[in-house]
Amino acid sequence: MLWKLIRHYLKPYKWQVVAVVILQTATTLATLYLPSLNADIIDNGVATGDTGYIWSTGGIMLAVALAQLVTAVLAVWFGARAAMSVGRDLRHAVYSRVDTFSAEEIGKFGAPTLITRATNDVQQVQMVLLMTLNFVVMVPIMSLGGIVMAIREDPGLSWLVWTSVPILLVMLAILVAILMPQFQKMQDAIDKINGVMREQVMGIRVVRAFRRERFETERFTDANANLTDISVRIGRLFVIMGPLVTIILHLATAAVLWFGGHRVDQDLVDVGSLTAFMQYLLQILVAVMMGTFMFMIFPRAIICARRIGEVLGTETSVVEPAQPRMPETHAGEVKFRDVSFSYPGAESPVLDSISFTAHPGKTTAIIGSTGSGKTTLINLIPRLYDATSGQVLIDGVPVHELSRASLTQAVGLVPQKPYLFSGTIADNLQFGAPEATEEDMWAALDTAQATEFVKERTTGSGEDLKDGLDSAISQGGTNVSGGQRQRLCIARALTAKPRIYLFDDSFSALDVTTDANLRAALDDYTEGATVIIVAQRVSTITEADQILVLEEGQIVAQGTHDELLSSSDTYREIVDSQISKEELA
Repeated sequence: MLWKLIRHYLKPYKWQVVAVVILQTATTLATLYLPSLNADIIDNGVATGDTGYIWSTGGIMLAVALAQLVTAVLAVWFGARAAMSVGRDLRHAVYSRVDTFSAEEIGKFGAPTLITRATNDVQQVQMVLLMTLNFVVMVPIMSLGGIVMAIREDPGLSWLVWTSVPILLVMLAILVAILMPQFQKMQDAIDKINGVMREQVMGIRVVRAFRRERFETERFTDANANLTDISVRIGRLFVIMGPLVTIILHLATAAVLWFGGHRVDQDLVDVGSLTAFMQYLLQILVAVMMGTFMFMIFPRAIICARRIGEVLGTETSVVEPAQPRMPETHAGEVKFRDVSFSYPGAESPVLDSISFTAHPGKTTAIIGSTGSGKTTLINLIPRLYDATSGQVLIDGVPVHELSRASLTQAVGLVPQKPYLFSGTIADNLQFGAPEATEEDMWAALDTAQATEFVKERTTGSGEDLKDGLDSAISQGGTNVSGGQRQRLCIARALTAKPRIYLFDDSFSALDVTTDANLRAALDDYTEGATVIIVAQRVSTITEADQILVLEEGQIVAQGTHDELLSSSDTYREIVDSQISKEELA
């Protein structure tokens, strides 16, 4: 998977790779040529006292060294450009693929691991590509060329090469075998600590409200300790590697001096040739060591590439239709026809044989106990999920046959958990309607009962919003109160003016008076549109044209508020429980 990714994303930068290969080859050949020139100076210049020869050959050495420096710098520059470009393209590909995922794929992977795969995993692949471009040419040429040049200088000492190099290769094989599973554990541990951090940051208010700081601290400590232990184990392997390589280098140097000294004494080799042989042997071992360090990062990069490949290889379950259909009318009628839905791996369906029709100009309310499937039912309309069986139709056309653009234009969803994007209030209101005018935005804010606090420019946290529609909103809307955030999310849906409004428990953070005022204003603003409301409070839905009572994924009762009070025990229990709570309060 690693080479498949690199090969695919490196294609646009093949000329930069060619430049790296040429420049690295020139650098390596210059490096191999320098010891030979040094030996020539010693044997033919220093030994004979020929100063002119020393100056002329020294000048050649200086020119070769300068060429080596220039080509090495250029090779690294081209290699870095290519590696960083591949990293950029790979991050874009991961992001683009995740952007197509439905809620099912997002839930399958989880947000923490998707963040890690788009950042840390891509960085590891990018780093191994950079190392490869820097060393893939140099290491083999330096190793093979060094062996040839060393044997040319003194064949009698070649056995030192055949002894020291295999020792380093054996160490490499053992190290890779140990590191592979450790790097997999490290990436999993990074996912875990990202998940814990994300949960704690997003749920900090809940943690404090229930005084769970100590428990959450222990959770983070455990995840942090696990990542630390794995990192320390990997670090110990790297720490051991350094001294072992150094010992081999020093032993090889000592062996050359010992055995080579006897050969010089026996007049079997010149001093310059022995010096060159020692330099070539060190170059060979250094090249093998560089290759070793390069291969040491390969196991982690292979794991990361595999994880990236899983994301890129996952197709979304909610696909764009090949030939989208357009409804003959644009009234906004929503019809569920014997719809069932099961989450992947679930033993029983969340929704079972749901059938009803939400008519334009009417309000349909959905109520039921926690876990009865209300939110899942709402999510099937904008195709956050696809029904397992049956059909969800908008104006007579199944939603899976509508284009994403037409479906988004037709449906406005206010999710159960209100979320605002970083930017201004205007940016958030225009998120689904870029063409909305200032007049449109103020009308939506007025209906959502948000005009007052936007004009007064004071948030629930006491922070001053000085610019009205241009007031800053932090990521997630954390600089406004929960009720204000909910009203701004409602205003965002209203600004787009869709044919179908979906409110998924979107009034829970509002007080009773604001709730009543908002619903009264909503009737006028959404006149002629289809409105579907999921609610926990009975008072929110008493005026609905039809109420669906859900229990264990099935519609157990359907009718108006008065009809259900007389015909449905389940609905009556919900009403009685809330009235009792209000009386107790």
